[in-house]
Amino acid sequence: MLAIGEYHTLKIDRDTEPGLFLKDDDGNEVLLPNKYKPATFEIGDEIKVFVYLDHEERPVATTLKPFVKLDEFGFLKCVEVSEIGAFMDWGLEKHLFVPFKEQAVKMRQGERYLIFCYLDELTDRLVGSSKVDAFLDNSQLTVEAFEEVDLIVANPTELGWNVIVNEIHKGLLYKDDVFQKLHVGDRLKGFVKKTRPDGKIDITLQRPGYRSIEPNAQELLTLLEIKGGFLPLTDKSSPQEVQKEVQMSKKSFKRALGNLYKQRKVDIKENGIYLKNEE
Repeated sequence: MLAIGEYHTLKIDRDTEPGLFLKDDDGNEVLLPNKYKPATFEIGDEIKVFVYLDHEERPVATTLKPFVKLDEFGFLKCVEVSEIGAFMDWGLEKHLFVPFKEQAVKMRQGERYLIFCYLDELTDRLVGSSKVDAFLDNSQLTVEAFEEVDLIVANPTELGWNVIVNEIHKGLLYKDDVFQKLHVGDRLKGFVKKTRPDGKIDITLQRPGYRSIEPNAQELLTLLEIKGGFLPLTDKSSPQEVQKEVQMSKKSFKRALGNLYKQRKVDIKENGIYLKNEE
């Protein structure tokens, strides 16, 4: 049987009244309904499709691309709430079901939620869960300090934001390290600031430690060029002023500024930073 919730590259085996039957090398087959048939094709051609269960719980193929597939996180809109659960728009005709027991908060129609798509072993159906922590594992970390990682913003906390790291681990982005607006479901790059003995991961959006000096210096230099060679900041500017102007922490800004000054690329005066002309 072809795996549900996954993409498959299959060969066109035969053309029938309801659509094309596709097969893999092991002889497993699935129907591609007429509405998804390519404009031109030949028997034996290969086609990439997504396989899921239709309204009658039968495996079916589609050329549509869902917003999330098996064992992935997605930020989906709730389009219906019924007496058995919620239904999410995931880009396919049949909506993704989220049972009440898998809802971290009671879902409401029209709202968006971060969910994890998994296969229910009892029913062999794809379902969603907004209890995303249950699908994260920090028992054996696969990341280390200073490593660049993919992040999904999960939810705000008193300390900052919980984030999903490489779709495997749970991490914490402290609010003192956030200098941009974040929203649940945002996907962005970040860095591992620290891993702790208890498996917790501290995340930052800026390259941590000494490694941040060069990239931030380049960013500051580029901003100076964009601003016509002047920024109304000095190493005495308040953290709020720095954040507003350059989207950096005061500490990172001072390091970057010191780096540019040592390279004789800027002059620091009482009213701000001036870009030096190349000699």
